[in-house]
Amino acid sequence: MPYKPEPSDEQVKRARSILRRLKLRYPQIRTALDYRNPFELLTATIVSAQTTDENVNRALPELFSRYPTAHDLAIANPEDVEQLIYSTGFYRQKTKSILSMATDLVERFGGVVPDTLDELVQLRGVGRKTASVVLAEVFGKPAIAVDTHVKRLARRWDLTESTDPERIELDLMAVYPRRQWAGVSMRFIQYGRDVCTAKRPSCYACKLIDLCPYEDKTPAPA
Repeated sequence: MPYKPEPSDEQVKRARSILRRLKLRYPQIRTALDYRNPFELLTATIVSAQTTDENVNRALPELFSRYPTAHDLAIANPEDVEQLIYSTGFYRQKTKSILSMATDLVERFGGVVPDTLDELVQLRGVGRKTASVVLAEVFGKPAIAVDTHVKRLARRWDLTESTDPERIELDLMAVYPRRQWAGVSMRFIQYGRDVCTAKRPSCYACKLIDLCPYEDKTPAPA
């Protein structure tokens, strides 16, 4: 039976209050990954796994200079690509993923990045998170991408009890109107980097503390 979230009125109220404050802090928000077109963002998002956006932004300009389109990347020498993205870690698996993605993109969609979730996840190397980033960021489509920051904050704010990314995605979709989905992930992610970090979150400086049910709050430094 498909999972169907049933958030409480309290959860909905808390979630929307949190997002209102996050919008005040981050009126305009976009991914920290550099890109010029949907293909570049799709590639960059795959390469960003298990590394920082800064590392990706340093590594990919040369990759895109040599292979500016999916057609170019699909026929690239894997060893050459590995050298270009070596600094991002897990470079062999990432190379396999982006070459497979590019091949599928050419064969299935003529090299043009599709703008639906169902089509994007048909590409090898592309999961729901990557697809949702592209949909929300490039196409302005209603989507919520769940990464480690989104997962952590959603659980701390008691907007989900799940640890499964797809269920967390559905839980968040249930507490926000569809028209707001595209702005949720990037604001959660940035707040997770700035304040609500994985280790020793800055609870004492958090402007959402009155809304936060997280029990293990970090005390102010002595």
